[in-house]
Amino acid sequence: MDSTSPSFPVLVVTGLSGGGKSTVLKVFEDLRYYTIDGLPVSLAMQLVSILDERSLAKYRGLVLGMDLRHFEFDSGFHAILQAMRDKGVAPAIIFMEARPDVIVRRYKETRRPHPLESGGLGLEQAMETERKLLEPVRAMADLVIDTSDYSIHDIRRVIQQKWTIIEGNRRSMRVHLLTFGFKYGTPAEADMVFDLRFLPNPHHEPDLRPLSGKDPVISKYVLGSGVGKEYLERLTEFLHFTLTQMESEGRYRATVAIGCTGGRHRSVAAAEALFEALKNFDFAVSIEHRHMELV
Repeated sequence: MDSTSPSFPVLVVTGLSGGGKSTVLKVFEDLRYYTIDGLPVSLAMQLVSILDERSLAKYRGLVLGMDLRHFEFDSGFHAILQAMRDKGVAPAIIFMEARPDVIVRRYKETRRPHPLESGGLGLEQAMETERKLLEPVRAMADLVIDTSDYSIHDIRRVIQQKWTIIEGNRRSMRVHLLTFGFKYGTPAEADMVFDLRFLPNPHHEPDLRPLSGKDPVISKYVLGSGVGKEYLERLTEFLHFTLTQMESEGRYRATVAIGCTGGRHRSVAAAEALFEALKNFDFAVSIEHRHMELV
């Protein structure tokens, strides 16, 4: 695995307990990174060595979550990072933290003990000890995120804005285009629904009825001129604007449902055209024709 390639980054997420590390790992998981939490530092190099490009082909990167729950973390972290760099692996470090009062509140809400708490060490003392132990790690971090005043959505937005550039022009927003027939019901998972039943209907043409919206002659019939052509242009512009705004607010996926009467001709033709347009805008797009084969 060429872990130095920006197309497949290796990231280490660490920081203060209660600082938001678990939330960040979930964000990366949602963004299709392969995430592992609670990995002992001594196993990090072994893991990177055994994983290859084929086993991680469907992922955008590798993210390792590490913290002081592992006894060798403070003493071995720097050495392991250097060993990884010597082997050609250049991990980026994200350090999560928050103000002491915020961390205290979070622990009270979750009712979980701090990793360094013991019979003679209270929460505030444990927090201060951890902060001092992790000062060298914080100094090495590529990105320090203070989550004191962040919501989950704010954290997601910061991660997206920081790391999307690693993939070049590919955006982090995933768009799923779903075509359907209204006579079968509207998909419950849709974030947006568009009704195309006002467009010219090939179903009324005997020669066109057996075809689907994936056939060029159907696409031309529905979208080649007049209201169909204008509607596609306006819908493309609207989706580009809307999805970009959703992405900037921390959304990482959206399902756009496009319907006509039977889900075979008009909706399919429009979705296929939108699929190409959104790909050109660098969104990660998938497409599903749910009712196209139904009579």
